[in-house]
Amino acid sequence: METLFTPSNVKKLKAVKKELTRFMMTYQFALDELSTKIDILQQEFHYIHDYNPIEHVKSRIKTPESILKKVHRKGIDLTLPAIRDTIHDIAGIRITCSFISDIYELSYMLENQKDIQVVERKDYIMNPKPNGYQSLHLILEIPVFMSDRVLDVYVEVQIRTIAMDFWASLEHKIYYKYNHEAPPAILQELKEAAETAGRLDEKMERLHKEINKAKETENDTHFIMNHEKLHLPEEFLATYINSAR
Repeated sequence: METLFTPSNVKKLKAVKKELTRFMMTYQFALDELSTKIDILQQEFHYIHDYNPIEHVKSRIKTPESILKKVHRKGIDLTLPAIRDTIHDIAGIRITCSFISDIYELSYMLENQKDIQVVERKDYIMNPKPNGYQSLHLILEIPVFMSDRVLDVYVEVQIRTIAMDFWASLEHKIYYKYNHEAPPAILQELKEAAETAGRLDEKMERLHKEINKAKETENDTHFIMNHEKLHLPEEFLATYINSAR
């Protein structure tokens, strides 16, 4: 039997390794690009709006083993172009927000950035899954500028509240504990827990709106710069307000 590692095959294997490395790197670069955008939005909210809607951001890239399992499960051709075009969740970012309104506001800002293309949008908040799962899912196409080409890379974005994220984490653990076949009673309890979490989110949203109404009447003459609260002189404010009329 001919060995795999002949001189000609070794050369081909090196080329394959190079392409596989580039393939996986593009997803990391796409995550880096999107993470930078999210970080800018966080800082803008913190300094300008004095409020940060983002609680946590977590990113991940599927392992080659996980990608191959999905390829075989879906019957996809074992080629990099086919995998790139068909599997859209190789790179993923999960954003946890404080309130439901934050989810839609953040989604709007991401979807309307000029260099981002929205490929798919699934709203499991307005239309929860049968098991009670809630989240907003986006498939975004991010341009990645390499040394010799520009590649459009898919990134899956999940945006949810803290309550939604807690429920999803618990459901995931139960799902694997019972090897994907949880008893009906457990599934019913999970669905009821999802409904309870939804009511909690709605109550917190109402409180959030009441607090914002109260803040609108405050006379705040301070602003934040480099994590330091600075006072704006009333003379400056008066001049600026008059010039804006």
